[in-house]
This record gives sequence, structure tokens and C-alpha cells, in this order.
Amino acid sequence: MNTLKDYYLNLGIDERVYDLGESIEENLRERFEAIDRVAEYNQIKVLSAMQKAGFAEAHLSGTTGYGYNDSGREALEQIYAEVFHTEDALVRQQITCGTHALSVALSAVLRPGDEILSPVGKVYDTLEGVIGVREEKGSLAEFGIAFKQVDLLEDGSFDLEAIKNAVNEKTKLIEIQRSKGYDTRHTLSCKEIGELITFVKSVKPDVICMVDNCYGEFVETVEPSDLGADLVVGSLIKNPGGGLAPIGGYICGKRDLIELCAIRLTTPGLAKEVGASLGVTRQLSQGLFLAPTVTAAALKGAIFAANLYEHFGFKTVPNGTEERFDIIQAVEFGKPELIEAFCEGIQAAAPVDSFVKPIPWDMPGYDCPVIMAAGAFVSGASIELSADAPMKEPYAVYFQGGLTYPHAKYGILMSLQKMVEKGLLVW
Repeated sequence: MNTLKDYYLNLGIDERVYDLGESIEENLRERFEAIDRVAEYNQIKVLSAMQKAGFAEAHLSGTTGYGYNDSGREALEQIYAEVFHTEDALVRQQITCGTHALSVALSAVLRPGDEILSPVGKVYDTLEGVIGVREEKGSLAEFGIAFKQVDLLEDGSFDLEAIKNAVNEKTKLIEIQRSKGYDTRHTLSCKEIGELITFVKSVKPDVICMVDNCYGEFVETVEPSDLGADLVVGSLIKNPGGGLAPIGGYICGKRDLIELCAIRLTTPGLAKEVGASLGVTRQLSQGLFLAPTVTAAALKGAIFAANLYEHFGFKTVPNGTEERFDIIQAVEFGKPELIEAFCEGIQAAAPVDSFVKPIPWDMPGYDCPVIMAAGAFVSGASIELSADAPMKEPYAVYFQGGLTYPHAKYGILMSLQKMVEKGLLVW
């Protein structure tokens, strides 16, 4: 019978790479146990919400056409509202991605003459086109909606004085991006987000605070909505979909704002009443049920990656010991060939399309070529083992996901293996 080490070696991992991984993992046992405790808390929270909603086998059946009286859809939205401790929720497969969910929310609550303020610096690349920072047809800028940003201070903290000065009578919405995006700043904790919301509301009490929650769900025992966010928005093919959701997005928040979002997604007069589930309620709900433990697996993989690459002197964000607030691990390689080798290794470790070699390409919504590795069961699902990087300075790769920790671990070892094979890493 093959030993575990034999399987790794048969899959192309050198003995030296494997042994290094084992030594690093051994030092992470206590850290991993703490992550499992958070996962247990969130698992019971989700289970409690499902039971409170009276979730039943009948809810797993789908509807077609208009989707009137879709009890499964309604039950799932009740569960999301309970999990995020909000008044209401919109959870739909008609929302195509996280950017779409954000676009729906922004378009729903803003009107001509209003202004968006980002107090945490630049927004994610694809959202630039939605807002109009980068010129795109149909952007909010075309409808007379303005945008301002206040950069973080050099130490990564909020520039409270600049934020206070930026808020004015036109400021309708504060857009807070929790995760780093294609940046190497630290990810915001829920505590930090809560403090920022409290400050902004002290300046302008009626301002809407919306949090882009992508990659952060279930990493902590609280969510931004527990600490004052009026809207929290995310993608179902990231953390909350648990790797089973085939598509979709969610918006949780105050009831009047969710109604506006539903109207924007569907049509005035119909709002949440339409939108057939088409049989995906089973995947969306089971994915949510698995999400806490899947997120924990991804977190362990990210921490393992940080510690492995710090061994070779690379800068990692977060570093190998920092507390985690999302599942993304950035590694600054400084050279494009190292990024390409890393992504080649992640792809080679995939259960789907492991034979494909990723190459940079001009991906829609980005200002430079991007390389992506994702041999996923759900196309583009970044809760699955994946990595991507803009091909520009500082040549940082962004690694995330892993439905199981062993798969994430193998993917990271294979990324190192590819660098060793190509002679790119002196060891």
C-alpha cells in the first residue's frame, strides 16, 4: 500500500519539497485548531438559522417561469438574513457575480446627484467600470453619480480627518471594500469596519454604509452587518456558496434597502416576488451549510502558503503569523516568471483541467493582462483552489480557496515544485 508521502511523490512533488511542507505544517497545528473553533461556531449558527426557518425537503424543489410563490427561495433568503443578522436578504442565481451584486446595490440606492465615498482607497478593478472611475458604457457616472476616495494612511489605518472632510451633503453611500483586491494592503477586520462605520455615521447619520464582503464571510464569528453595516454584499461562488453554488450573489441588509435592490434586479412592482429558482436551491442551501468548514479549509491553505513562501524570503500579505480576515493570500514575487510558475503549479494540482497551462490574457474589466489558474468544478469559483495575478509591479500573486485543506496544501506544494523545476528558486 502506498504511504501518503508516496502519493505526493507519484503526483510530482519532490521529496525535499514534501519534507519542507511537513515541517511547516507541524508548526501550524495550534493555529489550525483555532480556525476549526471559529468554523464550529459558524456551522452551528448556519444550522440554527436553517432550523429557525423551518427549512424542509419541499423547499429544495425548484420553480420555473415567473417563480411566483417560490417557497425555497423565500426560505433561503430568510436563512441568509438570520445568519447575517439583518432585516432582509436578496439571494439569487440571477445575480451573475460579486461585481453584479455590488452594481445592483449601488444602482438601487443611488440617484443622480448623489456621491459615493470609498474611505479605504481604490475599489476593485471591475467595480471601477461600474462606478465610472474607468470609462464604461452604462456606468454610474453616466447617470450623474459621483465618486470620491480617501486613501488609507501609510500604516494602513483610516485617514479619519480626510474622511470627515470628504463627507458632504451629496454623500449618499460609503463603499467599504473588506478584502484587499489587487492591492497589498491588509484586509479589514469586522472590528475595524465597525469602528469606521461608527465614525462615518457620527459625521453623517443618514449615510448608507455598504460593505463589499467578498472573501470575508465566515472567517470571523461576526460579519460587518453585526457592527453597523446597512448592506453587506457578496458572491455565492466564493465563501458562502461552499463550493456547491453554481452561480449567484447575495445582498443582506435593511428591509427598505433590500426592497430597492430587488426592484433594481427585477422590476418596479414585482421586486422579490419573481425570479424562478430553476432547481438550484438545493445547491445554494447545501453550499451555505458547508460554507463554514470550506472557508476554514481555505484559511488553513492561505496560512500554509504564507509560511512556506516566507521560508524563501518573499513578502506575504498577510504574513505567516498575522490574524486573518479573508481567505486571500498575496505573495510578492517581483518577477513575472515566478508568478507564471506559481499559477502553473496551482493549475497542475487541480481536479479539473490539470493539464492546462495558464497564460496571461487581456481579461475584461482589468487594465493589464491577468493570469488565472482555476481548475474548478464551478467555472471561476474562487472558493475553490485558484490563483490570479495582474502582470504588473510588484508582481504579486493572489492565492485563495481550497474546498479541502489537503487539496490547498498540495496546490501550494506544486506551485513551489514548478519554481524548483524551472530553476527559478535557489534552494
